[in-house]
Amino acid sequence: MTNYGCQLMAEKMMRVLMRRPGKSLLKADRETWHYNHLFNAEKAITQYDQFASLIERSGAEIIWIPDNDDGLADAMFTRDASLITKAGAVPLKMGKALREPEPQLQKEAFIKAGIPILGELIGTAMVEGGDTVWLNENTLLVGIGFRSNEEGVKQLNKILNPHDIKVLGFDMPYWAGKEACLHLMSVISPLTEKKYLVHPPLIPARLWSLLEDSGIELIVAPADEFAASFGLNLNVLPTSPDNCIMIDGFPKTKKVMEQAGVNVTVFQGDALCMACEGGPTCLTNPVLRG
Repeated sequence: MTNYGCQLMAEKMMRVLMRRPGKSLLKADRETWHYNHLFNAEKAITQYDQFASLIERSGAEIIWIPDNDDGLADAMFTRDASLITKAGAVPLKMGKALREPEPQLQKEAFIKAGIPILGELIGTAMVEGGDTVWLNENTLLVGIGFRSNEEGVKQLNKILNPHDIKVLGFDMPYWAGKEACLHLMSVISPLTEKKYLVHPPLIPARLWSLLEDSGIELIVAPADEFAASFGLNLNVLPTSPDNCIMIDGFPKTKKVMEQAGVNVTVFQGDALCMACEGGPTCLTNPVLRG
């Protein structure tokens, strides 16, 4: 049985790539990294440890990337730097310049873990993992915005088409501008393979129609909590179908999911997630689901 392959969004997470924040986050300059006023590195690390314990409790095996004081404060958001398929891993290319070295870090971790490298993005191509959503095992959705571009979608198709995977790109809105992080997964969060938590105002119309035509149940997250959380009430991580982890403090969003049959576990994430523009999905890169 293979120990890698993740072309689904919400099946049981069995293996996951993570990086515990350390010296790189403690030394991070808030303005340089575009962190907001809630940022507190010591508190963020404590909150990360609470989150990691929930992942361990779910039964998933964690592949750890060490923080070797390399200055890569955002590298704790492991989702963004690579894509895992049944054929192997694809190191991506980051739209945020400060994160440029991260795909190479993950490539080294995959090789060490015995996971083959399927291909890599080159040249002007950009795709961040937060912009990718598996609609099904043969269809990958990519949000095209300030962090991912058309050339990235083109190169992913070249790499993945031979493995019966089609990549579809959808233009993302401007929202809060170039410096802000609006990923596709900022507005769409699968809870099961056929049930998504969504923020409709920022979803491309063509994508909305595709989701409806695909039989996806669309559960609307409360707009006021989307604003209050900087979009992170929607950043919900399924550890298995209808079992999810989210940051605490957004009871209306939690209630909407529970009413839809979802079991929700929360952790404190103001200094970690809301401060640094990345939630529980961003902090994990599932290597194996099934």
